[in-house]
Amino acid sequence: MKFQSLKGNIQIDAPIRRGMIGFGQPYEMNTKHIGIAELFLEGNIVFKGFVQFGKDYFVHISKGSMLEMGNMSSIGSRGKIICAELIRFGNYTRIGSESQVIDTNFHQMINTFNGETYPMKSQIYLGDFNFVSNRVTILSKTITPNYCTIASNTLCSKNYLNLGENILIGGIPAKLIKENISRDWEIEKELLDKWLKI
Repeated sequence: MKFQSLKGNIQIDAPIRRGMIGFGQPYEMNTKHIGIAELFLEGNIVFKGFVQFGKDYFVHISKGSMLEMGNMSSIGSRGKIICAELIRFGNYTRIGSESQVIDTNFHQMINTFNGETYPMKSQIYLGDFNFVSNRVTILSKTITPNYCTIASNTLCSKNYLNLGENILIGGIPAKLIKENISRDWEIEKELLDKWLKI
């Protein structure tokens, strides 16, 4: 793991337990890493409990920004988090491998007719008990409800609260695919507690 910068702040807003934050934690099917994990921390990261980062991740938290990770939240192997303003993962929000959560478009865009500038960044809120499949892209302005499942290879970039809870969304851009569907979180919670808590 490469530390690009550690000028920021880390806060643990939960009872301290041994092994509660896992970097490169082996909780997925793959067992090897290629050694490209990087952390750039000049903003703030808040851990609300147990958190897991998979293998070969990239996490970039800019100065003045905040990443908040709920209890038992995670990002899978080769996942990417780029936080320029505010990203919040709810409790038990689990992000699949090769997915990315990015709250900025990096470059200033303008309206070429009237010169109006568009915001470069906007906050992201992911609800509790979200299951995000692999290779999903979550961009600025994304807000998801609790008990939201996001299908593989989906692009999210808006507020989905009006769709209600216990939903499956997917596609480019994301749209409602199915209602009244969720992971069986009672079973999942037992398994996560068993395998991820030391």
